[in-house]
Amino acid sequence: METLVPVDGGELWADDTGGDGLPMVLVHPGVGDSTIWDPVLPALAARRRVIRYDARGYGRSPAPGVAYSPAADLGAVLDHFGLARAALVASSMGGAASLALTLNDPERVAGLALLVPGVTGYDGLADADMELYQQIEKLAKAGDTEGIVRLGLGLWGRAAGGSPETDPLAAAHFRAVLPAWFANIGHQRTDPPAFDRLGEIAAPTVLALGELDRPEVVRCNEEMAERIPRCRLVRLAASDHYPTLREPENCARLIEKLYAEAG
Repeated sequence: METLVPVDGGELWADDTGGDGLPMVLVHPGVGDSTIWDPVLPALAARRRVIRYDARGYGRSPAPGVAYSPAADLGAVLDHFGLARAALVASSMGGAASLALTLNDPERVAGLALLVPGVTGYDGLADADMELYQQIEKLAKAGDTEGIVRLGLGLWGRAAGGSPETDPLAAAHFRAVLPAWFANIGHQRTDPPAFDRLGEIAAPTVLALGELDRPEVVRCNEEMAERIPRCRLVRLAASDHYPTLREPENCARLIEKLYAEAG
């Protein structure tokens, strides 16, 4: 069932498959909206209650008009559906939000399935990201949207050739999120640093990194897995920053295994 979830100063599009048992909430990356879960959703929803939503400005959610916290928005989604406890399945940007919520309110998180996750407070990506943002800003000022898509796929879509020509599916996902990237400037707040607090996480956790992802992201994910107690690290050999597009069956299996541990 599709619905709009009220959040501070706005609303989010969300979809709830319904069903009994521990709910599973899918939190998408910044390089795709909630449709990034389409390749794994049928397998997950066949036996589980699955909720997914679009972050502000992404997919079917309106662009933000006020400053907001991704973690607070995730909490608002849980509140709207009356979820005292849920298993979180999160990718990249969604991983950072999910980790922040877990540290803020650990009783609400039964388990974490993290796919190529981001995290606040990690300095190892700062220089590379600053250079990337400068390149994106230059292309944006020139009105070269396709140049941004090509740049993004060269970094995050290497598993399928790293170009719109060799990877039209990832290119479509990436192209669709660019309006959100620019609409969210000045509105999306960075949640408090989480990297140095990862040792506090008690929920069962699996972290899947893409072996073909940016080297800086791979390194970050390795260090995250080392810090999270009893975290199971999975290396997806054929994946970059789009694991649900590259290895949907493997992703569904590791999510189901984590769900069983969380339940």
